[in-house]
Amino acid sequence: MKILILNNDFRVYWKGRLIFLREYLAAYNISLHAVELFGNGSPYAFDTYNNKEDWWTCLFPTKSADDLTAKEIAKKLFSVADQLNADIIIGPSIVFYAGALGLRWAKINRRKFIMFDDGKTSQIKRNPAVQFIKNLLIGQSDAIWLPSPDYDKEYTASHRKNALLFYGFNTIDNRLFKFEDKKTFGHNTIVCVARLVPVKNFDNLLKAWQLVEQAGTNYKLLIIGDGPLQGHLNDLKDKLQLKAITFLGVMDNISIPPWFFKSDAFILASVWESWGLVVNEAMAAGLPVLLSKKINSGESLLKDGVNGFGFDPLDINDMAGAILKYIDLTVTEKEIMSQTSLELIDEMSYENMGLQLLKAIQKLNNSKTKSPGIIASLLINRWSGRYNTFAWDNEQKTK
Repeated sequence: MKILILNNDFRVYWKGRLIFLREYLAAYNISLHAVELFGNGSPYAFDTYNNKEDWWTCLFPTKSADDLTAKEIAKKLFSVADQLNADIIIGPSIVFYAGALGLRWAKINRRKFIMFDDGKTSQIKRNPAVQFIKNLLIGQSDAIWLPSPDYDKEYTASHRKNALLFYGFNTIDNRLFKFEDKKTFGHNTIVCVARLVPVKNFDNLLKAWQLVEQAGTNYKLLIIGDGPLQGHLNDLKDKLQLKAITFLGVMDNISIPPWFFKSDAFILASVWESWGLVVNEAMAAGLPVLLSKKINSGESLLKDGVNGFGFDPLDINDMAGAILKYIDLTVTEKEIMSQTSLELIDEMSYENMGLQLLKAIQKLNNSKTKSPGIIASLLINRWSGRYNTFAWDNEQKTK
């Protein structure tokens, strides 16, 4: 059996997943092939396209979506898909080029289509007509691959009845963040890893940290990352007269784990996150987590009061209260939270991701391929997707 997985680009976290899945599925005589559309234009541009695998290709390695027409993208993608002639196509949400065109090729060639997505309809502003069309197109998927069962409620009863829902693609290589030595506490340090952009809600985090400093805790806040708000946040730090915040700048993944080890907790204050894989990283390093209640991974990975605390990202007092509540815990209580983080994140491993996908493939292999109706067929043939990542860094999500 041959599987083709598509994406607008496979950057950062996807690299490890693909390499693992290629080897994992091969043990079951399933050949995985990967095609990404664009080499440029990714919001993760720092992670350049440089893979050399013969089973993984980029259609336009030197171009972005803005350099091409939908027809050009579709023509090249369909040519490669025709050559591979896979039995099952896996692609992202149908709002993106790779998802929309992957679905179209699958329907034309009567192949199964699996859509993966970590966005939630309840967090995305759309008019009812657009949402109806999106729901209709999603309904043509044979299966939907979600991060966790918490996403089920975001899909209509029709989707849940007619498509196979399975889970676990939002994983990292947990082993990269685990330590041989036991996690220690008493560093009086909380760490945040995030781009310095509006959606990460740093203004409120700094204002909440002012309350933490005023409480006399002697804790430090370390911020790893860079972005367009760096100058503004430095000015705000001075304005609030904050003494215990350090901006460490951007780091690669190899450099981040030691900072996790030297910290007592991780915090992320975003006003939305489709998932937030940095939470996986922090928990794999054994850190208790302090999370905005608008971060989707928190619904699965944060057990309030058990491995951390949640807070309203727009309420500075609530955020400061969660931080202070954690700081006031005993070392023993923090160690228990640390162990719970490790146990919870172990359930979101590469191995579980592979097993979930394998089971879905086996079920789909024994089921009939969906045939779209007249209206759905017209929409599939007209909609080619897009590559709008501008809103990813802003405070409100549209897609």
